Amino acid sequence: MLAEPSIPVTEADKRAEEIIRGLISKSYPEDGVLGEEYGETTGTSGYRWLIDPIDGTRAFISGIVLWGTLIALEQDGKPVLGILDQPIANERFIGVNGKAELTTPEGSVALKVRGCARLADATVTTTHPFAYFTPEQIVLFDRLARGSRMSRFHGDCYSYGVLAMGFIDVVVEAGLKPWDTAALIPIVEGAGGIITDWNGQSVGRGGNVIAAGDARVHAEALKFLRT
Repeated sequence: MLAEPSIPVTEADKRAEEIIRGLISKSYPEDGVLGEEYGETTGTSGYRWLIDPIDGTRAFISGIVLWGTLIALEQDGKPVLGILDQPIANERFIGVNGKAELTTPEGSVALKVRGCARLADATVTTTHPFAYFTPEQIVLFDRLARGSRMSRFHGDCYSYGVLAMGFIDVVVEAGLKPWDTAALIPIVEGAGGIITDWNGQSVGRGGNVIAAGDARVHAEALKFLRT
């Protein structure tokens, strides 16, 4: 099956990024910025902000509350702060200084992934395999999903928050950009999880992503994606 057409862009995507860029420029004028809608503005401080104003635009325009705003801060190319904000649910996931937390109107709680030693016991998710995977990648993901306890299609960036909360075990995506992944790294790792590409390498620059709450199931799932 062929991939769906390119991701739509709404006025909300553009306006949200404009506002975030304006706030960063005002408070941190020497920092660089890279955003999905307006590209890169170089800086001189060694810090760079990465913005995905609406990660999950298809969900957003479909009225499904699984999208979010992603904001990351890199220091010398390494993500040091990650924020995933879901304003409808009043949830904000934050990863910084090796820890992760969920903030809601009721307060903040530390995030921790759950243990899962085997793929056969794991819940695996991806946003939409037919929209983002190549035909070859669909075959690989199908094999992985069939080896799991349960698979679900949903989520966009929100799946990584759910993983950090300990409700699911593996998230698999393909073709992501730096603004898709940079904020997720401190959140997943801060909650005790692991996030890499399909070869076990860094996803700081995007690419094909696998995140897991347990290093054991991550290693097992990688075998399916490498084959």
